[in-house]
Amino acid sequence: MRTRQVDEEKLENLIANLLRLGVVLSAFVVLSGAVMHLGFHPHMRVDYRTFHGEPDNLKTVHGVIHYVFSGQPDGIMQLGLLLLMATPIARVISSAVAFAVEGDRMYLLFTLLVLAVLLYSLFGSFLIS
Repeated sequence: MRTRQVDEEKLENLIANLLRLGVVLSAFVVLSGAVMHLGFHPHMRVDYRTFHGEPDNLKTVHGVIHYVFSGQPDGIMQLGLLLLMATPIARVISSAVAFAVEGDRMYLLFTLLVLAVLLYSLFGSFLIS
């Protein structure tokens, strides 16, 4: 019985570290992009009277990756936001793997349902349109 408790504590620590790593990594990437953006445009003035949305290329993962590899700061900041969104998904996937290894079918089913909802919330708009 003690071994199971130790294993659960290890799993909780692993998941907590995964969440911390995801948040810190995404913050570092966003901050790096912001510093680059300010370095490239040191005297840029922001017009708060009109809203300018993101370019269409930055609204897809493929477009963000293209911007990142071309060295565009906006793409790097968007990549940081994508990493932040991927963090809870990685947590749910790691939980699902842990429940599968333990053979806990009920929790595995619930975790897979949560994963399906998360993935649908991200990619469902592409399926509908």
